[in-house]
Amino acid sequence: MYGFSFYLNDDVDQFCDSYLSSMREVGFSGIFTSLHIPEEDASKYRQRLADLGVLARKYHFTLMVDVSSGALAKAGFNKNPIMDLLAMGITGLRMDDGFSMEMVAEFSHQLQIGLNASTITEEEIKQLHEFAANFSNLSAWHNYYPRPETGLEREWFVRKNQWLKDNGLKVQAFISGDDEKRGPLKVGLPTLEEHRHRLPLAAVLDLQQLGVDFVYIGDPSLSKRSQSQFQAWVKNKRLLVFCENIKEIYRDIVLNVHHNRPDVARDVVRSREARGRVTNRVLPLQSLERKLGSITIDNYFYGRYMGELQLCKVDLPMDSRVNVIGNIVQKDLSLLPFIGANIEFELIEEEVKQ
Repeated sequence: MYGFSFYLNDDVDQFCDSYLSSMREVGFSGIFTSLHIPEEDASKYRQRLADLGVLARKYHFTLMVDVSSGALAKAGFNKNPIMDLLAMGITGLRMDDGFSMEMVAEFSHQLQIGLNASTITEEEIKQLHEFAANFSNLSAWHNYYPRPETGLEREWFVRKNQWLKDNGLKVQAFISGDDEKRGPLKVGLPTLEEHRHRLPLAAVLDLQQLGVDFVYIGDPSLSKRSQSQFQAWVKNKRLLVFCENIKEIYRDIVLNVHHNRPDVARDVVRSREARGRVTNRVLPLQSLERKLGSITIDNYFYGRYMGELQLCKVDLPMDSRVNVIGNIVQKDLSLLPFIGANIEFELIEEEVKQ
């Protein structure tokens, strides 16, 4: 499941409606928001939350709200707010400070409940069983980390997630967005530090390989470029990979849909289709070093391999039998490890900003 964040520091207006509509079209199905952000004035939160709930129902999103007992009270909710929350279109609560495990267990029978993945203890899980919590409605939500260098270490994250899953909990994590950044620091809101500046789709694919069940964008928005990559992946399982500097005579071969071969090579991605698209003899070009991300085509010196198109996953030496005919843009290099056996990918030319 893929979700995104929408914060309540501004009124929910027509622009918000349009953004939610576009994210639903892309393939996102969940919204995360927060009721306890200390930098913001919470006086208008209840109305904004209600307005967001209307849009969530309109576009069939789940709506998870990060809360503490104090934040609920500050926003005008009573001690038993479930009916009010459900009426607003809220489908889940990430319950943090001020809630007993007995209350969490009670709420779990009517709402999806997110527990703090970093702080939940074995004793608290035992209590949840004792209070007959509905574990099918419980999941463990990691934090995001606004300050650089404070995001989680990969190995600790993997061990923690295994422990959570062993205890019957699904796992959620955040990645940074690549458009508007959340203040005050505006340097990304990832769970893993190594994802702070990574291409959003590549960060998602990495988390999924680590067994994460739900991935949410921590920052307030996702660029149109990334939206197109998510849409292609979510709806068609196709990786959109942006490239540049494509030699004119090879554009029709390169800028196309490809599949990696089922027998995955160590050093390169090999297009299954490219050789069949070559209609003329591929003449050799000046030999160039094949750097990470280079797009190459084998020339007639390579005999029956002539026309084979490859994407370099590592730096390789120059070879007179191989023409370098373009390159993957820098920010998309992180997608290369995810072009596995039979994976469909489409090479798209990056638009040059004027």
